[in-house]
Amino acid sequence: MTIANKVLAVNNDLPIRTDAPVHSGKVRSVYWLTADDSRRLIKEKGYNVAEDSPLAIMVISDRISAFDCIWHGEGGMKGVPGKGAALNAISNHWFKLFKDNGLADSHILDIPHPFVWIVQKAKPVMIEAICRQYITGSMWRSYVKGEREFCGIQLPEGLEKDTKLPELLQTPSTKGILEGIPGVPAQDDVNITRKNIEDNFEAFNFKSETDITLYEKLLEEGFDLISGELAKLDQIFIDTKFEFGYVTDAAGNDKLIYMDEVGTPDSSRIWDGSEYRNGKVVENSKEGFRQLLLNHFPDPDILLNKDRMEEREALARDNALPESVLMAVSATYTGIAEKITGEKIVISDDPKAEVIEILRNEYNLID
Repeated sequence: MTIANKVLAVNNDLPIRTDAPVHSGKVRSVYWLTADDSRRLIKEKGYNVAEDSPLAIMVISDRISAFDCIWHGEGGMKGVPGKGAALNAISNHWFKLFKDNGLADSHILDIPHPFVWIVQKAKPVMIEAICRQYITGSMWRSYVKGEREFCGIQLPEGLEKDTKLPELLQTPSTKGILEGIPGVPAQDDVNITRKNIEDNFEAFNFKSETDITLYEKLLEEGFDLISGELAKLDQIFIDTKFEFGYVTDAAGNDKLIYMDEVGTPDSSRIWDGSEYRNGKVVENSKEGFRQLLLNHFPDPDILLNKDRMEEREALARDNALPESVLMAVSATYTGIAEKITGEKIVISDDPKAEVIEILRNEYNLID
């Protein structure tokens, strides 16, 4: 079997029983279960959700996106072997630690397979909740150009690239296009201030103004917990993105929870501690792949300039990356996942067949 066959690239064609269109994102596909199947599983499995809660099967893939494009490799490789399993394993680990430490629950109810989550429907808070402990990436690029205010926070003069910030910064941005909010452009991923959120908390889907403080507390506590655990492995938690939403439990209580993914190489920057102390940044995250792409193509502005999206999409479509590049990315993802979880990431020979078998035999979700 070729390595390309071990990649789960297409994840929106599983024969899962559903009466709604499959929603496919850059990495995950979501299958909303029928009302009957949702109700049956809640009863059979004893999930702590309202009995009429909609449930979904969320299937991760091994696709890799960067700069808003999906990339592929030579030899028919449509993704990175082990990437999906690594991302899920890391998120599962952190979500469990959050719950065990009394922070908040997540949207995950069950994990039938390394590629699969059973999740409850959540009403998302329309904020990409970003925390930064070091100045690097887009913040550094803006700082060099003379910008000193980020999301209403004033940065001091004299900061140096890749160094620790004076304090942990929360720099939120919009999740999706939000219209009609004064001072906030109707664009995805626009930086916003705390005052923007306070003045328009309902537009961001907060149930109350006090929940803004709660989300900030959960963001900071989650960041600190992951940062502390990574420090034990001599890894540095640089920055990350969290997402939040509301769910209702079996007793009818509304809860603010963590959702999407947390502390993964896709949503965070993680640096090797010993290399950093020697003056070198070694990424254990997707940032390493981004840097590789910037170095690989002769005109990196195509990847950084949003006005050149057509050219960027053509680059991703027309250029198969060397297999060695994708295998190096695989080693990064599986390596950091095994460090964090203490368990081996097994690269399945046929992940799709395994998922179908489990969902048919153990969950009765496939006709």
